Amino acid sequence: MALHKSGSMSKQHLGSCLCGCVKYEFYGDFHSFFLCYCGHCRKDSGSAHAANLFASAATLNWIQGEAEVKNYQHANTLHSRSFCQNCGSALPTRVEKMNCIVVPAGSLDSAVTIQPTAKIYVGSCATWAKSFNNVPSYEALPLL
Repeated sequence: MALHKSGSMSKQHLGSCLCGCVKYEFYGDFHSFFLCYCGHCRKDSGSAHAANLFASAATLNWIQGEAEVKNYQHANTLHSRSFCQNCGSALPTRVEKMNCIVVPAGSLDSAVTIQPTAKIYVGSCATWAKSFNNVPSYEALPLL
């Protein structure tokens, strides 16, 4: 536990990008964990959904590589994304209009301490991602 700016105790989380150029520390508690199926998040993540944690009363500090962090704000939307300009990994973003910090769950090196709250924008879900129940699971890449 760490002392937050307000003087209250809050959780510390550590995270980084894939290439290790950018490292951050995050102090606070996540109030929501959304799996977002909207078209913006699908394009952004290259996957079926984005997995983002939300925190309102939190502090984000870049430990290393802040100059490598770039931000993209999609015009006329709340959709914003921060990423490492070297490897493209998603990184935390301050969303001023929502008064929160959005942390991509996969960027955390610390354990995610909250279960997903909800799947959102499910009406925009790609048809190929509607049911994964019958898809085989493997511990590693299977032989092709």
